[in-house]
Amino acid sequence: METEGRSKLKVLCTAIAGIVLLILGILTSISVGASDIDASMVLKSFFEADSSKEQTIIRTLRLPRALVGALVGANLAVAGALMQAITRNSLASPQVFGVNAGASFFIVSAFVFFPNLSSVSLVCVAFIGAAMGGMAVYSFASGGGMTQVKLALAGMAVHFFLSSLTQGMIIFNEQAKDVLYWLVGSINGKTWAHVNMILPWSLFGLLVAAMFSRSVSILVLGENMAQGLGQRVYRIRILAGILVIILAGSSVAVAGPVGFVGLIIPHIVRRLVGGDYRRIIPFSALFGALLLVYADILARFIAYPFESPVGIVTAMIGAPFFLYLAKRGRNIKQ
Repeated sequence: METEGRSKLKVLCTAIAGIVLLILGILTSISVGASDIDASMVLKSFFEADSSKEQTIIRTLRLPRALVGALVGANLAVAGALMQAITRNSLASPQVFGVNAGASFFIVSAFVFFPNLSSVSLVCVAFIGAAMGGMAVYSFASGGGMTQVKLALAGMAVHFFLSSLTQGMIIFNEQAKDVLYWLVGSINGKTWAHVNMILPWSLFGLLVAAMFSRSVSILVLGENMAQGLGQRVYRIRILAGILVIILAGSSVAVAGPVGFVGLIIPHIVRRLVGGDYRRIIPFSALFGALLLVYADILARFIAYPFESPVGIVTAMIGAPFFLYLAKRGRNIKQ
C-alpha cells in the first residue's frame, strides 16, 4: 500500500510539474522573438484586449504559434506511443516507420499538381500519404516473418526513399521550393487558421487514444495474453493504426515532418510513470507538447534574429537518442 501510495504521488507530482512547465513554456514562447514582449503585457493580453502593437503580435502570431506547437507535439508523441505499443518495437515512431515521409510526399505532390486545394483536402491528402507510408513499411517487413529489426530497417528504407522522391520533386518544380522550409518541420508563421485546421483532429485522436488506452496496455502483454483476456487484437491494432494516421497526418499537414518527438517522449514517460498506457498516453500528450514548445523557443536563437525550423532542434535531440536506443536494443522495456 505504501509503495502504491508513493507511485500515485509520483504520478501526481509529475503531472503538476508537466502542466506548470507547459504553461511557462507557452508564456515564454509568446514573450520571446524578434521583438521581445514583457511578461506583464502577455498576461494582460489574456484579460484585457487593446489595439497596441504588442497585443496584435500576441493575438495574431505568437499565441496561435504556441498552440500549434503544443498540439503537434502532443499528436506526434501519442502517435509514437501507439506505434511502439502495437508493434512492440522500441524504435517505432511516425518518422522512423515512414508515416511522416508518406504524408510529406503526398502533400508536396498535391502542392505541385493541385495548388488550390483547401485546408481540409490537404489534411485528407496527408492522411492518405501517412497510411500509404505505414502500409509500405508493414508489407515489406512482414515477408518471411516480422521482427523488430526488419520493421526498423523497412521503415528507414521507406522513409529515405519517399524523402528522396519529395526532394527530387522540389528540385525540379519551381513552385514546390516554397515548401522547402516547411519540409524540415516548422511552426513559424502559424495562424488561427492552422489551429482550426489541426484542433478537431487532435481532440478526436487524443480523446479516442485515451479511451482505448486500457486495451493498448493489455495488447503490449502479447497477442495470446490479450486474446485470453478477451481483447480483439486485430480491431485494436486497426484502431491504433487509424489514430496514428490521424494524429501524424494532421500534424505533418500543418507543421511538416517534425522528427523524433514520437520516438523520444514515450520512452521518457515510461521512465516517469511506468508501463501502463492509461498513464503513458495522456502523459505523452503532455510532454510531447512540452518538448515542441520549448524546442520552438530554442529554434529562435539558433540564427537569431532569424527564425529556424523547430525540426532542427528535435533532430539535434532525437538523433543521439535514436542511436542510444538502437545500441540498447532488446534491453529496452515496453
